[in-house]
Amino acid sequence: MPEARGDCLFEALNLQGALLAFIATSLLLWLLRPLASRYDLLDHPAGRKDHAAPTPVIGGLAMFIGCLLAFAAFDSATSTTLSFSFASLLLVAAGLYDDKHDLRWYWRILVQVIASLVIIYWGAVRVEQLGPLFGLGNGSLGMLSVPFTVFATVGLVNAMNMIDGADGLAGSLGLAALLMLSAAAIYAGNLPLASRVLMLAGALGGFLVWNIRLPWRPRAHAFLGNAGSAFLGLVIAWVAFRLTQNSGHPVNPVLALWLLPIPVMDCLVLIVRRLREGRSPFAAGRDHIHHIMQDAGFGPTRAAMWLTMFSLVCGLVVGQAMRMDVPNPLLLVAFVLLCIGWYWLSCDRARAVAFFARLRRPSRAVVERSLPR
Repeated sequence: MPEARGDCLFEALNLQGALLAFIATSLLLWLLRPLASRYDLLDHPAGRKDHAAPTPVIGGLAMFIGCLLAFAAFDSATSTTLSFSFASLLLVAAGLYDDKHDLRWYWRILVQVIASLVIIYWGAVRVEQLGPLFGLGNGSLGMLSVPFTVFATVGLVNAMNMIDGADGLAGSLGLAALLMLSAAAIYAGNLPLASRVLMLAGALGGFLVWNIRLPWRPRAHAFLGNAGSAFLGLVIAWVAFRLTQNSGHPVNPVLALWLLPIPVMDCLVLIVRRLREGRSPFAAGRDHIHHIMQDAGFGPTRAAMWLTMFSLVCGLVVGQAMRMDVPNPLLLVAFVLLCIGWYWLSCDRARAVAFFARLRRPSRAVVERSLPR
């Protein structure tokens, strides 16, 4: 009987869709490279950008098409899926234009707001309750549902954009979040959503094949670009809203914060610090967590690995805490304390660099001991 249940679960998750999205995205990235060069969809090394050569910024376009192919082959055309696809098209199109012509920040925000309204009013995907975060019933938002959903969506889109500053980082963090969201959906009994999430994760995995550094490939051959980071942020927002707002398969919304702690924390702290310094929150700079880790001696791949491991541990620990009925307000307070701690640490760059340098030394010693003499 357990084996039969496993077969039924495997069939319900429809992993062929995830495999199709993975193969299609990876193949598209290879096919689109000449077009990227022809139309100058390239990220050129300049200023704070330290990659070695012009790199195609077509990750978002390839993932979007890969997901569409998987949805068309293995998913039904519901209003929820169609609205998500159209909202994604808006963000990918605006992102590609931004990658080529440098769109002003307020136009990017406008497109993000429109995309949010599409999934709200066409797809009926919105945040209507926050759960017992503050110990006050189910935390129904009422009239604040739409503005809160727009705020959360725009926030996640920009959080993923801000964290996309090192090879493999945004993709690895996004993949970890999607896999944990899929596991939460399976645990809650929402297998149709889990199947769609795995398709999205498959597309992201296909992108990482070209984006992450490997021993035989010292640099990334494709970037997300603004189109890709915006698409990834929308994906995570859309999945999180559908998972936590489903009364038939409830998952508490506080879990979503802990499945993507690094981008959310880094974004919130940067906004507060830059505003206090009189700078625009959307200004470019080398004050992100991965930049500080690189100053401490972490390479891009090792920084991505450490931050992804931290995200996975956070998600697993908080998921178990919820199973043990730890009060949700305590989990929210813990996340606020995490943000405060990072703000304090990163206010003094030398202090933050020294912290990560101390963290790096034990891990390096373990690696060196494991090597043959």
